[in-house]
Amino acid sequence: MLQFYFLSIILNALAGYLLFFGESGTLELGSRLSSGNETFKLVLGVLSALTGFFKLLSPIEGEVPVIGDLVPALTGFLCGFILIFEYYRNRSSIEGSDHTQKISRILVGNKKIIGAAAFIAAVLHFLFPRVLLL
Repeated sequence: MLQFYFLSIILNALAGYLLFFGESGTLELGSRLSSGNETFKLVLGVLSALTGFFKLLSPIEGEVPVIGDLVPALTGFLCGFILIFEYYRNRSSIEGSDHTQKISRILVGNKKIIGAAAFIAAVLHFLFPRVLLL
């Protein structure tokens, strides 16, 4: 569906940008988005994860199901998961378990790489809509 194609591009670009530049504040938009608007991060995370999931189920017409949109769907899902995980980790007063610390170390520790991958996937998905795996 073209709606999920459009949402995937927009949300991957925005979530990727936020994960890559959000904490450093090097760019004005990134510092504005990360400077206390936690609700925006949560909503963006939920929308990115849902769009990533539904992107796997509804490829663009003529593409191979699941494989055709694999990279944008996975990056959207990962970005969404990281944003949701950070939101709840920052709000929780309970110390996390070993699993929570592993997730934090692996995903949140590499959020700049995942954010860059999501932004690149969004740009490539926009420029080359019918390429397999993009």
